[in-house]
Amino acid sequence: MVKLIHTLADHDDDVNCCAFSLSLLATCSLDKTIRLYCLSDFTELPHSPLKFHTYAVHCCCFSPSGHILASCSTDGTTVLWDTQNGEILAVMEQPSGSPVRVCRFSPDSSCLVSGAADGTVVLWNAQSYKLYRCGSVKDGSLVACAFSPNGNLFVTGSSCGDLTVWDDKMRCLHSEKAHDLGITCCDFSSQPVSDGEQGLQFFRLASCGQDCQIKIWMVSFTHILAGIPEDQPEQFAEDWSEDDVSDWLCAQGLKDLVDIFKMNNIDGRELLNLTKESLADDLKIESLGLRSKVLRKIEELRKKVKILSSGIPDEFICPITRELMKDPVIASDGYSYEKEAMENWISKKKRTSPMTNLVLPSVVLTPNRTLKMAIDRWLETHQK
Repeated sequence: MVKLIHTLADHDDDVNCCAFSLSLLATCSLDKTIRLYCLSDFTELPHSPLKFHTYAVHCCCFSPSGHILASCSTDGTTVLWDTQNGEILAVMEQPSGSPVRVCRFSPDSSCLVSGAADGTVVLWNAQSYKLYRCGSVKDGSLVACAFSPNGNLFVTGSSCGDLTVWDDKMRCLHSEKAHDLGITCCDFSSQPVSDGEQGLQFFRLASCGQDCQIKIWMVSFTHILAGIPEDQPEQFAEDWSEDDVSDWLCAQGLKDLVDIFKMNNIDGRELLNLTKESLADDLKIESLGLRSKVLRKIEELRKKVKILSSGIPDEFICPITRELMKDPVIASDGYSYEKEAMENWISKKKRTSPMTNLVLPSVVLTPNRTLKMAIDRWLETHQK
């Protein structure tokens, strides 16, 4: 049985999206406004409509608690609102300035994803309201997004029909043509499924397209994350304890050196000051090859420390060189790299992504002009 219980007609133009919290209904429209209604009697809240956007509002969504509402617009912004009083908590500008088509909170409210018409996708820290990571898809506008129930992954869908899976560090884990005429919506099932034999956990994902089809996908977190390299710790290495150094050695495949480093009380500061002479004379590491490997790893760590201390946004750093990009290009894995570094990577017959270890669908590199402009603006601001 279906029964109409109420009709709301307060917007002056097409209504693009609606969202429920436990106590509220939110709607957004081409008329540039967001409206909030109480679910008990569908009366509009005193602080509604919410006005800030200068162009059409495409999407709105509540945080899981319902205390925050996000809205995104053609004006290139994603706005966070306090639902209790209608006050603006933050205005987050898409780095490219492109119209923002979709936004979604992570299940724990710690992050927010915004996807834009130029294919850029941004992962925001929803507590500090600062940009955490950004990426992009090769073709089309981003029009759909959904987080996995555990928040470890999210998917985006484009107007060209591409479905892309990202992890919570904005690494592209999988991308494929899902629908011929563009994706309109996607969502995860809240309940996991086990295969029964190996105990692997899957989540069902549904995607809807303009090709009149709905496709159901099985996403295995265990499989999709296999082979993804771990990031270096974000903590400054100078502050590492001896145990932190031991953990770092293990992560670099140097577990056999843990006891030697502990015997010599090597903490983070000592680690960064090690030289080939101290490795041979003080730590008594006899193997030349092993000393060379340790020095290479330490040099990589020094670069990481330099980047952290400089305050350079991580999305401006080439994943290969770990240096500020001068000529960024987008590879077929959806990540941006320094052009020369990626060309060298490919020329050495490495057909896998430096970020995901998956085979690159193509070796074509596309100039990332949006990122180049963002880097140039950052340099103008910080090098005065």
